[in-house]
Amino acid sequence: MKKEEKYTLERKAEQKYLWLRFGNGLNELFIHNRLKLIILAIYLTTIAVLWLNKYKAIDILAYINPDDNFIMMISQLINILLPSLSIIGLFYLIVWVGTPYGAMQIHENLWRVGFVNHAGETPILIRKYKQKSKKKHSIIVMEFQSNGLPLPEWEKQQAKIETALNVNHVKVTQGSDKQKILLYTVSGNINLPEIIYWKKEYLSDKSFELVLGESLLGIETVNLAKIPHILLGGSTGSGKSVLLKLLIMQCIKKNAKVYIADFKGGVDFASWQNRCQIITEEKRLLEVLTDIVDELDNRKKIFYSTACADINHYNELAGIPIERIIFACDEVAEMLDKTGLSKEAKEIITQIEGKLSVIARQGRAFGIHLILATQRPDANILTGQIRNNIDFRVCGRADNVLSQIILDNTGAADKIPKDAQGRFLTHEGTVFQGYLFDENKAFERG
Repeated sequence: MKKEEKYTLERKAEQKYLWLRFGNGLNELFIHNRLKLIILAIYLTTIAVLWLNKYKAIDILAYINPDDNFIMMISQLINILLPSLSIIGLFYLIVWVGTPYGAMQIHENLWRVGFVNHAGETPILIRKYKQKSKKKHSIIVMEFQSNGLPLPEWEKQQAKIETALNVNHVKVTQGSDKQKILLYTVSGNINLPEIIYWKKEYLSDKSFELVLGESLLGIETVNLAKIPHILLGGSTGSGKSVLLKLLIMQCIKKNAKVYIADFKGGVDFASWQNRCQIITEEKRLLEVLTDIVDELDNRKKIFYSTACADINHYNELAGIPIERIIFACDEVAEMLDKTGLSKEAKEIITQIEGKLSVIARQGRAFGIHLILATQRPDANILTGQIRNNIDFRVCGRADNVLSQIILDNTGAADKIPKDAQGRFLTHEGTVFQGYLFDENKAFERG
């Protein structure tokens, strides 16, 4: 880029930033922070006083020496400059109101770490405010004009941003349009605890909301009434199985009918047999999934005949509500792996995949949900129809391959320490610590 072109671009950028701050100042005054209207009122009152008294000043000067040309020139300047300065002063007052505290330092720090677009421009901080939180620490939301840096780039450059701003970059989302980015942060001195114990009070009373753990933003949840299926990933020792059991435990407490496929002999769920059905071999699994799909078809007919759009609508109207059905598997790769199987066994697995695909595609409205977990980095295990219909994905400590399979990015390998247990990353980029619970005490009454 030539010097002249760069200079022109910089001048245009400065003008754009000025008007951006002006627009933001108007928002701050009349929408977000009306306390700053007091400052505006003081300024306008001062201008009004000057306007009302300018003629008195001119008259006094003229009375002192009516024939003095210098005094006449001063009088004319007052008439000309006061309106202009009043308008310019008002403009820059609104610009000042629209400039968040520390905006220049943030701008410079982002530039220093190289978080810039192709023209060398950094994102511009538009607004900074505290978000309400039950946590002891403050959550600061920073709204940026992205200057052409897309959301994936903010996620990719998380380490740079955290270093530049001395914060924990907790979550980043799209703002009100494609050019706005919302960055959720907490102080760089605050970190998640290594262990958080489950308490019975954490069980959500919302329709079918499940609690996973705690992030720096607060309690992390997923509502199966809105996001029907869950895919969990994580290497051995990551805490994946504990998180799976935490979710299943809550489903049981919410009176769902739960099926668990465990092809390791059911030993991991030995104490759960009285509360859910444990399936340990392929033929029985196919029978169960066939029954579940038949129930799905039956619910279709019931909902159609009662003009209900989904299970929530039906249960609001029905005298006897129908229960949700949860199918869970601790290692879906073990369940669907066809390696070394006979033709007959492969056919059974193919049919199992078909039933899972139907549930993945159609289960939400009819209250039938999948919670699948895996630690094997094998992209061929989960078919596209199953995987692509699971919208809520969580990954614990993992290598790049498994993280890519679960989250479509390598975030779990990059953001979760190698020795972490119970630490997870959601598909939205939120890191949280899963709750640790005692299986023997989880179902105690009281």
